Amino acid sequence: MRKIREALRLRASGLTTREVGDSIGVGRTSVSEYVGRPARAGLSWPLPDDLTGSALEALLFPAPPPDAATTYPKPDWAHVHSELRRPGVTLSLLWEEYREAHPKGRGMDTAGFASCIAAGKAGWPR
Repeated sequence: MRKIREALRLRASGLTTREVGDSIGVGRTSVSEYVGRPARAGLSWPLPDDLTGSALEALLFPAPPPDAATTYPKPDWAHVHSELRRPGVTLSLLWEEYREAHPKGRGMDTAGFASCIAAGKAGWPR
């Protein structure tokens, strides 16, 4: 946070991005990022006196929202467990049925499906 504060101060005093970077020992791209994040957060130099380093970090680096591409519906593990007891039913076959129920790339891949079962996350004893 010290370098970000220093970059903001130097940039506000009229130095170029290159000059700020040379002064604090970072590249121009980093300086642009250091100056851009506070601007996107609605902050400018001088920063408020009561703004702590951790509060500044929370404003500049907020937690990313959950990505729709990484959230997917979980399989019905009770159904998977009961189906696996039937003769001729394999984990691969159940995964294919799961993928048919969740088209367009949303859902676990085979490795994730199998690893949940192997790790015991599927909700039944191993």
